[in-house]
Amino acid sequence: MASSPDPRRLVAGLAATALSALAYGFGTGLQPLPWLTWLAPLPLALLAPHVKARWLALAAFVAGALGALNQWHYLHGVIGLPVPAIVTFTALPGVLLALCLLFFRRLLQRGHGIAAALAMPALWVAVEYINTQTSPHGTFGNLAYSQMDLLPVLQLASVTGLWGISFLLLLVPAALAVALTRNAASRTRFVAVAIVVLTLGATWVYGYARLQAPATESIKVGLASMEKPVRPALSAPEGQALLERYLAAVDRLAAAGATVIVTPETAFATGDTTVPAFAEAARRHGLLLAAGIDAKGGTDGERNAQWVFGRVLQSPATYAKHHLIPGFENQYRPGTAYTMLDGAPRIGLAICKDMDFHDIGRAYADRQAQLLLVPAWDFGVDGWLHGRMAIMRGVESGFAVARVARAGRLTLSDDRGRVVAEASSEQHDAELVGELPLHASHTFYAQWGDWFAWADLALLAILLVWACVVPPRSTRT
Repeated sequence: MASSPDPRRLVAGLAATALSALAYGFGTGLQPLPWLTWLAPLPLALLAPHVKARWLALAAFVAGALGALNQWHYLHGVIGLPVPAIVTFTALPGVLLALCLLFFRRLLQRGHGIAAALAMPALWVAVEYINTQTSPHGTFGNLAYSQMDLLPVLQLASVTGLWGISFLLLLVPAALAVALTRNAASRTRFVAVAIVVLTLGATWVYGYARLQAPATESIKVGLASMEKPVRPALSAPEGQALLERYLAAVDRLAAAGATVIVTPETAFATGDTTVPAFAEAARRHGLLLAAGIDAKGGTDGERNAQWVFGRVLQSPATYAKHHLIPGFENQYRPGTAYTMLDGAPRIGLAICKDMDFHDIGRAYADRQAQLLLVPAWDFGVDGWLHGRMAIMRGVESGFAVARVARAGRLTLSDDRGRVVAEASSEQHDAELVGELPLHASHTFYAQWGDWFAWADLALLAILLVWACVVPPRSTRT
């Protein structure tokens, strides 16, 4: 006769599942609480050595999937993805979390406690990295974005990119679980505690030190976003009316001292090669005016473009968006060139989803950019998250970001990830102007790229051999 399940283990399993699901639900997503992300895997990691593998996998899958439901409204009600796609999106974090915990459990039960602590982050980061190399959405969904409000932790991205932050978020709870495992060797438990103390200590010391570096110069930037109409033809009456509203905003921002002004992605549609009223306003105020344009008149097809008008430019400097949203922007041809404006400071151009991808950040780091101008268009509720993804590129590759989104956020951030000024355009027109500090940054990540991700893949290969080939050893010393 089969034995009945232990009620205490059942209660412990349900409690661990619920706690991890709640921590993932509130610690990730569109507006996460960053400290909860550190705690999310811990209840399940503590449960791992006390239950059978199949029950641990089930608990981890349920916790990960329930946590991922925090974006159901965004994916279904806002973006309008079909339910099967959302089910897949929701299930994948659960599958990954289950695999990580099974890997952790196997190594821990074989007496390799430190290897177990490394296994969870190594597998998680490897999957995240592979996903960014294949996904049309770049780094969207990366666990590291949950830490955007913890500036000392965020500085780690200047060395390791996203990958070091994600690794740390899994390493700390895994090592704590090893340290709290009674059957682990005393030396193993000590080393696990040392890993937590040293990694967190080094991260915070480096982060605080980097945040103290003084700016070398600054620039006053203005941002303006008009909610409606959406992408009117510049030649139409509604397009001309919107143009007048933007020109009035340019006058106000220039009067407040802005020397650079940016407007949202595809604010207008036109078949011409310039906007004379913007060119005249830029010359009159002696500033740079960056406008998002649906450019229909090019010989190489329709482009989602940024045009920059200046006091001495005879025609606008142009840039075409590289990374287009599948299904939403099929009418555009992607750009391939990078655009740097003449003069100082060193200013580059990008558009919205471009900032979800590492290639844009590193390309402008190679060009010694100090500031990126980024017109954007968000989906309202994702304004905070999508804006922070752009900020992450600045921390990784060493440049400030001036990003202005329709139906999102207007954000000025420096290369340390500090938000200098921010306003919401999620439901109404918005303007802001702020003094944006600039640094002459040359980050380790910008120079060496995804070195940490490749090191993680090598570590994962070693740990897989450790889990499958190296024989178990005693769990006590």
